[in-house]
Order: sequence, then structure tokens, then C-alpha cells
Amino acid sequence: MIIIVGTSHIARQSVRDIHHSFLQHSPDIIAVELDQGRLQGLLSHEESSLPLSLIKHIGLTGYLFAAIGRSLQQKLGSIVNMQPGSEMLAAVALAQKHQKTLALIDRDILITLRRLSQEFTRKEKFRLFFDILSSPFSKRFRIDISRVPEHEMVIPLLAFLRQRYAGIYRALIDERDLFMAKQLFSLQEAHPHATILAVVGLGHKQGMEHYFAQITKNRTRSIDQQNAKL
Repeated sequence: MIIIVGTSHIARQSVRDIHHSFLQHSPDIIAVELDQGRLQGLLSHEESSLPLSLIKHIGLTGYLFAAIGRSLQQKLGSIVNMQPGSEMLAAVALAQKHQKTLALIDRDILITLRRLSQEFTRKEKFRLFFDILSSPFSKRFRIDISRVPEHEMVIPLLAFLRQRYAGIYRALIDERDLFMAKQLFSLQEAHPHATILAVVGLGHKQGMEHYFAQITKNRTRSIDQQNAKL
């Protein structure tokens, strides 16, 4: 059984949701939306450096996104007095305390940032500049950053991002949804009797569930076809 918990990286409610799901389902494996580098950064409570030499590996767009995104998360976190990523650390701590298997299921952040540089078109960059000035996002959506957004709000948010910034959506959301769904499927195949608790940002939950169902369906069809040949 796989349970996916959608979180907000700066909401205390997320930590409570993770503890509740852990107590309710008693998982054998805890999977988190982290790669090795981001996990080490959270555990050491130190921000990984962003040397300018990274630009040649991830592109200027990816570099600027990482720098601005980090600054924004820290600023929002300070508003609600919550360190960004605390919910992931809570999940990791539960795995360590109760001797559960910890699985890192997210794609390497450097690959994601490089893909962002490749996918973010010039047209989208101009559009983003215009949107920052006119703020259509803030006019359409009102979000309480101290809480995990409701599922009904996340759907139109993702639809807005997919329609207006297709490149950003592909690199940051859709490709990672598929990657993490594949990781969960591999975990399930390796541990068919295990209960797996996956802790991911709420924006990934729906896409991961969609891809996981698709992968499972394709796998079942492949097995049926192989059996039919026997």
C-alpha cells in the first residue's frame, strides 16, 4: 500500500499531517521528496552554496531560479516562523527514530535546474516579467501560507502554471511527478508487502497518483501479454 501525503514546505500543519499519517498507517518505508544533496543540506542546517561556476552546469535561468527561490522561501518561512523543509526533516526523523527504511525519491536538483534552463522559453520570460508587474497570480489566488492549501485550490493553480508557463511546469512539476512515481513503483516492486508513506509537496500529489496508476496499468498489461504467450 502506498500513501501519498501532500505538504507545504513552510506550514506547521504539514508536520502534524505527517505524524498523523505515520501513526495511522505504521509504514515500513518513508519516501521523501528529496535528493541526497538537499537531504544533507537540511540535516546540516546549512544552505548549500551557489557558486557562479554552477551556471555552466545548470544554465543562467536555473541558477537565478535557485537563488531567487531560496531567498523567497526563507522570507516566507520567517513570516510564519517555519524553516523551509521542516516537514521533510520531520519525516526523516520519524524514519530514523522508528528504524524505518528511508527512500529519497526526487530527481537530482541540478538536473531539474538544468532542465528549467532548457525549457523556460524567451516568450515565457517576457510573460513572467509582465506578470510580476501586473500580478495576475496574486489577484486570482489568495493563499494562507501558514496552512497547506486545499486540494480544490491546487488544481487551478497548477492549471494556471501549465497554461501560462508550460516550460516551468514541465521542468519543475510534470517531469518530477513522473520521476517520483517511477521511484515509488520501483519501491513497491522491490517490497511488495510493504506499506510506503510518501511525503511530497501538495503540487506533486495529483500528478504522481496519475502517473503511478498509468505505470501500474502498463505493467499489468505487459504481464498479461507475456502470460498469454505461454
